[in-house]
Amino acid sequence: MNPIGVNSWVFASPPSDAAVAEMAPRVKAMGFDVLELGVEQPGDWDPARTADLLAAHGLGAALCVAMGADKDLTDPALVAGTREYLRYCIDAAATIGAGVVAGPLYTPVGKTWQMDAAERAATIDRLLEGLRPLADHAGERGVRLAIEPLNRFETSFFNTAEQVAEVVDRLDSPAVGMLLDTFHMNIEEKDPAAAIRLAGDRLIHFHACGNDRGAPGADPIPWQPIVAALREVGYDGALVIESFTPDNQTIARAAAIWRSLAPSQDALAADGLAFLRQAFA
Repeated sequence: MNPIGVNSWVFASPPSDAAVAEMAPRVKAMGFDVLELGVEQPGDWDPARTADLLAAHGLGAALCVAMGADKDLTDPALVAGTREYLRYCIDAAATIGAGVVAGPLYTPVGKTWQMDAAERAATIDRLLEGLRPLADHAGERGVRLAIEPLNRFETSFFNTAEQVAEVVDRLDSPAVGMLLDTFHMNIEEKDPAAAIRLAGDRLIHFHACGNDRGAPGADPIPWQPIVAALREVGYDGALVIESFTPDNQTIARAAAIWRSLAPSQDALAADGLAFLRQAFA
């Protein structure tokens, strides 16, 4: 059975030390195995303190980035600052025992622009140049970078598993792989199960979310073929419910959260956990 996790953004944004201290026993009591922590700004939560807290409650860890407007590995003016932020995330992940730093590790969420083939190729080349030293740093720290394709409304750069596979293959680093998210796949992939099979052993992290970005389960996503494909490729990593509290307007706007997705955030997490336990049993 894959470990099942929940993202801190379900409950709080940003996840402060106080929020994480309240969150860890809460999600453990619900039955989760992993707490995935978002890093909106370095220092929102203390990695050493969080490591002790997670250990005390027997929780595994993952780390998810927040790519705001000032973070872009393809913009020469922003590469240095973006690398500094991502190095911080890698070091924080190593401290809390997270095996992955996951998310759209390329350009800001919400950045969309039209590219012809030549511009796309040049932009990918710049991204590879920006990522290589980060891949080396991650490898040295025992962490892997999981690059996530997003849907067309959040980026025009990487929307499919096939597009991210090109980047992973060209980097050719054991410290770089792919994150797939059922919410984004439901919009962009003709066949989500085929996308998982295409990802194959590149797949190192997985977000299990409903079609409305709420709890997985009571939705039209083809869960049985997805479960079968994950088993077929031998994916044994975490299945993480990633949703967002509407309390933080910046995150809610970026994720297009305009209404409550469940009677409560606890209900969203608990319902999603129950479904995943049953689906992957």
